Amino acid sequence: MRVSLPLSGKRSVSTKLPALVMGILNTTPDSFSEKKPIRSIEEAVERALRMAADGADIIDIGGESTRPGAQYVSLEEELSRVIPVIKLLRQQSSVTISIDTRKMAVLAAALDAGADILNDISAMEDDPSIMDLAASADIPVILVHKRGTPKTMQQNPYYQDSLIEVRDYLFSRASIAQSVGIPGEKIVLDPGIGFGKRYEDNLMLITGLAEIVSGGYPVLMALSRKQCIGQITGRDTADRMAGTLAANMVAVRNGASLLRVHDVAQTCDMLKVLRETETNWNLSKK
Repeated sequence: MRVSLPLSGKRSVSTKLPALVMGILNTTPDSFSEKKPIRSIEEAVERALRMAADGADIIDIGGESTRPGAQYVSLEEELSRVIPVIKLLRQQSSVTISIDTRKMAVLAAALDAGADILNDISAMEDDPSIMDLAASADIPVILVHKRGTPKTMQQNPYYQDSLIEVRDYLFSRASIAQSVGIPGEKIVLDPGIGFGKRYEDNLMLITGLAEIVSGGYPVLMALSRKQCIGQITGRDTADRMAGTLAANMVAVRNGASLLRVHDVAQTCDMLKVLRETETNWNLSKK
């Protein structure tokens, strides 16, 4: 089965694996998951090219930390972190680029520099003008569920039914996006693991993901090295790859079609095993 996401015009990004792989490129100095922060534009592009060589279908570039407790940064600071990287990466590679931002001005500059996809942790709520730009640019949008801001979102989050509440929110935001002209096939939903969620909420979203997939939109899971993986395994951030791979396999089997990860090569290996074992299992039942 081929997984594909349409881009602007008649282009698309696709894979023969069970899910598209999005490599994470944080240009922030305080990323929770990086052993060594990126120190230069050239280093950032080198890391992006390495992920593309390892099998990443998309490189997701962000200049504003969204880890729990983080402060938002100014427009000027965010632009200075991401735009030079996008420009240089686009000069050296045709890999699909996603810009991780909440700001219309950052999206506009990123599109001019060569970005292809918007990944918005506010589901286009923080800066509503970003919706019209995304619609006119004919790009895919990733809508993420979160509660509050990164600084406050883990301060006693509460849900009566996290799965249904997250599902309903994402479906509502997708409907609003379609109302301004963004096609449904270009709307990707992300339940926002760790973004204003308790441990039990994260587990519910992973195991019950089919409820969100049922809306017919592509679903992205961003589980890589998250705190809930550490809570399950007892591992520190840098040692959560095995737990992440297992959780991502569960997510794909429950319907996720995009994975946002740090460990690209290992994720591709997992997806190859999943593809081959499921293919052979299905053939054996015929």
